[in-house]
Amino acid sequence: MATIKEIADRAGVSPSTVSRVLNYDKALSVADTTKKRIFETAEELSYQKVRGKKTEVRTIAFLHWVDDREELDDIYYMAIRFGIEKRADMSNVKLVKYGEGELEQIEADVEGIIAVGHFNQDQVQALKKLEKKIVFVDSNPDETASDAVLVDFERISKMIIDHYVEQGYREIGFIGGYETFKDTTEPMTDLRERYYRSYMAELGLLQEKFIFVADFSVDSGYEQMKKAIHTLGEELPGAFYVANDPMAVGCLRALHESGLNVPDDVSLIGINDITVSKYLFPPLSSVKIYTELMGETAVDLVLERIQEERKVPKKVYLSSELMLRQS
Repeated sequence: MATIKEIADRAGVSPSTVSRVLNYDKALSVADTTKKRIFETAEELSYQKVRGKKTEVRTIAFLHWVDDREELDDIYYMAIRFGIEKRADMSNVKLVKYGEGELEQIEADVEGIIAVGHFNQDQVQALKKLEKKIVFVDSNPDETASDAVLVDFERISKMIIDHYVEQGYREIGFIGGYETFKDTTEPMTDLRERYYRSYMAELGLLQEKFIFVADFSVDSGYEQMKKAIHTLGEELPGAFYVANDPMAVGCLRALHESGLNVPDDVSLIGINDITVSKYLFPPLSSVKIYTELMGETAVDLVLERIQEERKVPKKVYLSSELMLRQS
């Protein structure tokens, strides 16, 4: 695992700047380009890959539904992008990148499409009309025709809840978020919340008052935990399932400010195990999602479809691992 000094040396900044960026310090005045470089360096140093043998050049469109600013709010998608770019480089693939609003600009000479994120049915139908080999990453809107690389949030939710139950917790809160398609304000149901609700209900433990949902950001995690502390008071659960690590960073800050000890008063488990998690105080427990491997797998799948002319779509779920630390 890389140290803060190693990250600082590689990124060309001071160790204190690295520490404050990785801890999402709102008081730090630093350019987004510097933040992006620090996050990218931290992820890069955690995932060193050996360059593979080059083959025939393939041209693949990379359709990414988040922009650079959104990547900084939740580097989950940054890590997926890393995986795509690294595997493409190893496999002699030329990536042509497009933003979520540039679907109609995808050129006719690309052989396949990797679409990362969530796309509405109009966008999915527009992609299918291009008649290219398509792999969706982090969503599965076209199960009958396209490949998909997915996270098994049902298994992850049960893993977190089972751990808490084994530790003796009966009151387990949830802090999560919602997302919307870029052309609508209608929120999408998040799988983490859905599976939390269903499994907690199955166990006879579901309580609506312990559920707080806004959006997937550090600030949202902070605000939702502050709300939980204020509204629940003495009824505040001793454990929380937090939908992603950036939100858990905000939760930690809110708990610290309220004088609550982590994990003695409140325990937290996030999702994704981003590099930031290791540098928090206390270090954050999290479920590791192999996001870089998700990106690599997407490239492998689209190349397999192109080179082997596979017709049957594949749905790939990668394993995940509960990383218990001090929160």
